[in-house]
Amino acid sequence: MPHLTSTEIAGRIEDLYGAPLADLETHAKAQPPGMLTALLGMHGTLALAERSILFHRDHLARFIHTDRYLSSYEVSHLLDASRRLAEAVAVRDVQAQSAAAVLQSLAPAPAPTPPALAPSPPAQPLPAQSPAPSR
Repeated sequence: MPHLTSTEIAGRIEDLYGAPLADLETHAKAQPPGMLTALLGMHGTLALAERSILFHRDHLARFIHTDRYLSSYEVSHLLDASRRLAEAVAVRDVQAQSAAAVLQSLAPAPAPTPPALAPSPPAQPLPAQSPAPSR
């Protein structure tokens, strides 16, 4: 199953329910929890994980310079940011995979195509009948 981003998941949710995500979120708040609520929750968690990945990746990039000395204090922050980045990637991967699987199961199945009918054999020619009665 391909890796989907929160934007792609949002598009699939909108396609499935036929409304913009903001309208669906408003609608879901007024309804008892159901599949829409679960999908929106998955999407929200996925989007948060993606933002977290960007933040921690940028944070790590600030630490890593070839000419920069890292103190023991900075090394602990570097390790913490690495751990948080790994956690965010794991959450993103699980949420993307789960949401994609649920959406795939909810998507209307394509109409089955009827099996191709084998062409019927050509009709056998009828024997010619003579106009005169035979004796």
